[in-house]
Amino acid sequence: MIKFLRQVHRVWFLFWILLFFALFYPLYYLTSRHERYYLLLNACRSANSYLCSFFSGVFFSFSFEEKLNPQQTYIYCANHSSNLDIMIFCIMAHGRYHFMGKDELLKNPVLGLFFKTIDIAVNRDSRISAFRAFKKAGENLEKGMSLIIFPEGKIDDHYPPRLGEFKNGPFRLAIDKNIPLVPVSITNVWKINWDDGAKYGSKPGICDIYVHKPINTSILAIDDSDVLKEKVFKLIESKLAK
Repeated sequence: MIKFLRQVHRVWFLFWILLFFALFYPLYYLTSRHERYYLLLNACRSANSYLCSFFSGVFFSFSFEEKLNPQQTYIYCANHSSNLDIMIFCIMAHGRYHFMGKDELLKNPVLGLFFKTIDIAVNRDSRISAFRAFKKAGENLEKGMSLIIFPEGKIDDHYPPRLGEFKNGPFRLAIDKNIPLVPVSITNVWKINWDDGAKYGSKPGICDIYVHKPINTSILAIDDSDVLKEKVFKLIESKLAK
């Protein structure tokens, strides 16, 4: 019965996601045509996420180790265990921000529009694709667009999910561009909706997110990227263990 109810909730959740995406689509289409409208585009993404959260009964509780500066450009690095992770950052991040994600999202009926415009798609098996993606991300950071990235590169196939090895790209980029890096621990979202929910369904509930203190990268050299990566890994893992 529990499995059945979780699948019913997943269908209910998908209904609201598709409905609100359809309602917002004209605004998404218009604001994605030029980067000068990206601030409004992200405001629409935030409103869309709040509405889906409210009607589906999936809510988000944020704990900040230190208050973030809404005027500051950040690189957010988080563990990745659910499609809800994107919704989490659409609610948490402010102003001009963009995601980096796998190139399969270009074919996603909802997210494809964004990954063809404001967001950056990358084929992680291709060095050329990764180089171009991080070059573009660097240009966007210089324009004041925060970057949201999941350094594991994918959702773990194991259930419950385990924190996977981090890629080097975001840590080298943070140091190269002198951008503060914000580790984010998404602790229990996999219990609400793991991956896309197809296997275990979803359920109403509260997702807990711990936002660590930003790490100053201006005092680091490129050779410190591995140390930074390890530090961020341990910070994120420390909250997942609890």
